Amino acid sequence: MPTSVRLDPETEALLEELTWRSGRSKSEVLREALHRLAESTGSGDRSGPYALISDLVGSASGGPAIPAREHKKAYRAALTAKHRR
Repeated sequence: MPTSVRLDPETEALLEELTWRSGRSKSEVLREALHRLAESTGSGDRSGPYALISDLVGSASGGPAIPAREHKKAYRAALTAKHRR
């Protein structure tokens, strides 16, 4: 998938030097750099779409225990109760 990246002159020169020294393309160097950054920050785990927020999933409690299929009924009841006040 094509991606466009704008680099400052210093970073562009560094990228050119890395490609020349390694004999790889700019794309290869950038891909490797991104993978290394992901590994070092702990975001390289791609076990699912929620991997980055897995520590937050299931951490909330105390919300309404109304199944999603009954949301219209609950909403209607809440509006009716509000208008009766």
